[in-house]
Amino acid sequence: MSTTSRIYTWEGTDRSGARVSGQCEGRSPAWVRAGLLRQGISIARLRPVGGWQLSWPQRRGKPDAAGFSRQLATLLKAGVPLLQAFEVMGRSGGDESLGRLLVKLQQDVAAGLGLADALQRQPLWFDRLYCNLVRVGEQSGKLDGQLEELANMLEQRQALQRRVRKAMIYPLLLLLTGLGVSALLLLEVVPRFQGLFAGFDKSLPAFTQWVLDLSTGLARHAPWLGVLMVLSTVALRWLYRHNAAARLWISLRVLEVPVLGRLLAQAALARFARSLGTAYAAGVPLLDALATVASVSGGVVHEQAILRLRQGMANGLGLHQAMSADRLFPPLLVQLAAIGESSGTLDQMLGKAASHYEEQVSQALDQLTGLLEPAIVLILGVLVGGLVVAMYLPIFQLGSLV
Repeated sequence: MSTTSRIYTWEGTDRSGARVSGQCEGRSPAWVRAGLLRQGISIARLRPVGGWQLSWPQRRGKPDAAGFSRQLATLLKAGVPLLQAFEVMGRSGGDESLGRLLVKLQQDVAAGLGLADALQRQPLWFDRLYCNLVRVGEQSGKLDGQLEELANMLEQRQALQRRVRKAMIYPLLLLLTGLGVSALLLLEVVPRFQGLFAGFDKSLPAFTQWVLDLSTGLARHAPWLGVLMVLSTVALRWLYRHNAAARLWISLRVLEVPVLGRLLAQAALARFARSLGTAYAAGVPLLDALATVASVSGGVVHEQAILRLRQGMANGLGLHQAMSADRLFPPLLVQLAAIGESSGTLDQMLGKAASHYEEQVSQALDQLTGLLEPAIVLILGVLVGGLVVAMYLPIFQLGSLV
């Protein structure tokens, strides 16, 4: 055995789902995993022989359809056959979720399925729009180019989602930080002053008394308030996921938030224009493209608007005419769609619209970040400073009497 290799014992499941185990020699755990994945074995546990070590639960990899598309497009452009491309990607040392995906795709394609049909069996990785565009690429003989376009679209979508998510985290951090600091002061610091104030002969200032009462009430009811907050969060999450009316109501209220609502609306319009332009450029009919684009363009509000748009086109309206009948689509997008329809360059006009709204989102995010930074300092200063002033007001009054 090579001095750089070790013996590893493993447990997992094979292609049929049966549990299997064994030992394997390899240079590293990643090297052993890759070799077993090529054999169709999904690893549940892997550890070196001859010693015990603490193993933490491994985080499941998040599906990365953009990275998959980019790698596969590169290999196909280089002339590598599809099944061999899956094997090469499996040897590239990706995460376990990608390895399992490649094994399943390789099995399905080898059994005679087309790539789009095999992808449809993996809904956690690929949505309907993705599968339809891959099917168009297969039928046109330009699968490599279509996968490259899909990679571009998904990478732009992911970049936009990351920026929007980052902007939404700031208000949440602001709220949690302010509430956390205030709760710490009210539960730990203020009660210590309460014992000191008990020996005062004169009445406390109204502001100080209000803070003391708030601290006492919070300490008495804190467990129930915590339980209520958790239950409320769980209930809202359940309603959003399982109740269409509640999901629509919540989405509408979010879009009415002054800065955040406009930001989310522009991000949804950018995804809609980018996805529809990509699908139309690939040769997907507009009605079919709208049906698949609706579910990937944003929240339920924009999804319903796109479905209304499709219904209007099914009734004989042009794309820009159906857009103009819905206030959710701004005049600029309507005008660009009209120019694209009249000149036969609808995909290009939709691409320009997507770039415009992506730029608008970037500018709005920069403005939001610039406004939130001083707001965080101001709000925390008011909360903490107010509590400190409330506790020292009686001491200041006592000092003035000396």
